[in-house]
Amino acid sequence: MYSEKVMDHFNNPRNVGELENPSGVGTVGNAKCGDIMRIYLDIDDNGVIQEAKFKTFGCGAAVATSSMATELVKGKTVCQALEITNKAVMEALDGLPPAKVHCSLLAEEAIHAALWDYAEKNNLTIEGLKKPVEDIEEKLED
Repeated sequence: MYSEKVMDHFNNPRNVGELENPSGVGTVGNAKCGDIMRIYLDIDDNGVIQEAKFKTFGCGAAVATSSMATELVKGKTVCQALEITNKAVMEALDGLPPAKVHCSLLAEEAIHAALWDYAEKNNLTIEGLKKPVEDIEEKLED
């Protein structure tokens, strides 16, 4: 059902926890399944993500996608991080079952929400970045 990579990131999640003074924090959730994901980013003066952490309340796939998302954003510029899609998260995990695709959407949206928070704190406009949705179900309906 789950790939080896999904199981590895679930059993041995990377980057669990909080950052003390994050540059941006993004929290998203899915009311239907109850998953809640929070991603913390530390972004340097050059707009490069130096550190990423997460806290997730949810299923194994939610933990795995959070873990992979934090791995994918580290070392990327803000603009590169904005380009990380749910598809990229799923591909990096060697796929997800159809019923768990929403977890990869949560990961994408949590990254975007953290970038939005960073942009607001620093009065920046990031091309292509939209205000995050409150509930991922809204995104699924689009």
